[in-house]
Amino acid sequence: MAFYEENPRQIKKADIVVAIPSINEAETIAFTAERAEKGLIEFFGDLRSVLINCDNHSTDGTKEAFLKASGEVPKIYLSTAENQRGKGNNLRNLFEKVRELEAQAVIVLEADIKNAAPYWIRNLGQPVLKGAGYVCPLYVRHKYEATLTSSIVYPLTRCLYGRRVRQPDAGDFGFKGELVEHFLESSIWTESVQHFGVDIWMSTIALNARMPICQSFMGSPKIHRAKDPYAQLSALFRQILSTMFDLMSVYSDFWRLVKWSKPTALFGTDAHEIAMPVPVEINMNQLHERFLRGFDDYLGVWESVLDQTQFHKLLEIKSLGLQHFSFPGQTWARILFEAFKAYLAMEGEQRLNLLDSLLPLYLGKVLSFVKKTERMSLQQAEEYIENECMVFEENKPYLVKIWE
Repeated sequence: MAFYEENPRQIKKADIVVAIPSINEAETIAFTAERAEKGLIEFFGDLRSVLINCDNHSTDGTKEAFLKASGEVPKIYLSTAENQRGKGNNLRNLFEKVRELEAQAVIVLEADIKNAAPYWIRNLGQPVLKGAGYVCPLYVRHKYEATLTSSIVYPLTRCLYGRRVRQPDAGDFGFKGELVEHFLESSIWTESVQHFGVDIWMSTIALNARMPICQSFMGSPKIHRAKDPYAQLSALFRQILSTMFDLMSVYSDFWRLVKWSKPTALFGTDAHEIAMPVPVEINMNQLHERFLRGFDDYLGVWESVLDQTQFHKLLEIKSLGLQHFSFPGQTWARILFEAFKAYLAMEGEQRLNLLDSLLPLYLGKVLSFVKKTERMSLQQAEEYIENECMVFEENKPYLVKIWE
């Protein structure tokens, strides 16, 4: 894929790269670049390092803010074509540049993190230089933050590929330079991967490349600039789930043989004081209303793709009302398994409609999680999620059965 490049110091080779994907991040990118540079100098001062901004042809001065950010570490600016958007496209340009630079290790940080710290560079880079193939961060999160990860991405990834990686789609990561060949050669390069699906796409490819996977404890929450959590939920949900389903099809020979999950190595537990996350408010009435609205919009879809047992269970859940609402983990796991099977038999708009029909069910699952855990501590809520993951693993023979 062709890209535009500015390389003021004509850097040809590098040992370690810190990349910052962006689109219109002029307000925040200089801070992220300066924090990353401090981490590179403090922890990897003996290596040839470079900062790369892989951008979506921003029009707000992102390029200028990045190149003018203070510091001595060389900078390279890459951009997609003017009409091309998506984090995945940014990262594809990065993969090609990493291959050209022959970098040993790559770290990716999102551009709008308000509290990025130099030691984050160490935590994401050092495991790679010590032999890990891929490093996922482990941020401190409130129990109601990133519910898409805790309700779908984590349990499904763990159940399929047999590794307990708690935040496989966190948006920041480290990886061995040679992994770019696996990324560039992947047969899955859909519109979803070019946008929100790219993070779980990378983690899944790394898991299936049989490279050592590591989690790195970051010691604090990740604080972004304020965003409306529901503003892009439909696109985010559709793109992440379609990417996971597409990869399930590609890697079926592997996941069919995986029986149970194993713990994943954890780096970075030595360090800094643990900061507590900001509380996340949840509107249970709104979640319940959106769940119920799904019956008006998608009842026919559910009846056509779900086994009778799961379909009747949904009708039973609907009848419970908000006060007694509960969405059992086994029902949720089997709905996702059956949706995957139906997805494979569909194309185009029919697939998109199926994915959209799962969104109100996901919101119902979140509502059930909130009701179960509202009086729990963060640790107790994590234990609840771990138990839900075990339900996915226990029901995996059902997935293998309907697949075969």
